Order: sequence, then C-alpha cells, then structure tokens
Amino acid sequence: MSRITMRGLQWKAAIWLLVGVGLVILVAANGHLLYVAMTSQPDCVAHVRLGEGSGPHSRFSAAKSSCSPG
Repeated sequence: MSRITMRGLQWKAAIWLLVGVGLVILVAANGHLLYVAMTSQPDCVAHVRLGEGSGPHSRFSAAKSSCSPG
C-alpha cells in the first residue's frame, strides 16, 4: 500500500472510532435518563384540586392527583 492510502485508512478508522464512541455515549445517556424516570418519585406539590377553589384561576386544577387529599 502506498503511504497516502495508509494515511487515508487511519483517518477513516479514527472517524469510525469517534462515531462509535459517540453512539455509546448517546445510548448510555438515554439509558440513564430512562432509569431516573422509572425509579424517581417526585414529592407532591400544593395545587388546587378538581372542584375546589374560587376566583379566576379555579378552572386550572389538577385533573387527577395521585397525592392524598390534604
């Protein structure tokens, strides 16, 4: 092989290696986000429950709360 061809092969190998590393990072990051989404449970926050409240903003309430009524 000529020197130019060998150098071109090295660049191609380096580019494919970088693409592979980028894909591994992408899959790992998405896996981590999925894991956190499935294992975390946010605390309940204060909000107007359906049918409660008065005033101009009473029509904006939680549709169905998973928190116990307080």
